[in-house]
Amino acid sequence: MPLSLRLVLGSLLVLAGVALLAVAVLGARGRLRRNAWVGVRTATTLRSEHAFAVGNAAAAVPAGAAGVVALAGGAALLAGPGGALGWVVLAVALVGMLGLAGVAGMVGNRAASAVALPPPGPVCSGSCAGCDLVAGCRDATTSLPAGSERG
Repeated sequence: MPLSLRLVLGSLLVLAGVALLAVAVLGARGRLRRNAWVGVRTATTLRSEHAFAVGNAAAAVPAGAAGVVALAGGAALLAGPGGALGWVVLAVALVGMLGLAGVAGMVGNRAASAVALPPPGPVCSGSCAGCDLVAGCRDATTSLPAGSERG
């Protein structure tokens, strides 16, 4: 493996490892909020803020392990195995990192699915007086403004 390629791939693995470790630490501490970029982002974990926090807390250990594997592989590449050994280190590090990250996603999704759904609120979609009574948007005892008709 050429030196320049080894340096680039090793640096990318180190950066991925640092990012995975940061997500794992934030998830374990419950400080990772729902966002568009990081964490376990499945339909189950995105149901609520609580489900996202529970899912990412459960996924913290395998995500941290994925970060450690990526850091170790990147450091090994930067330290200097060339030739076929460099490719083997790269392959093992990538497979380990991606496999453990996948396990983290499955664990987080399963933990979030155990979180109870919040009770549904009223759905207000009607514009006439009868529609919003059916949808539960207004109490039946609420009076209508003068001159308006029901129906």
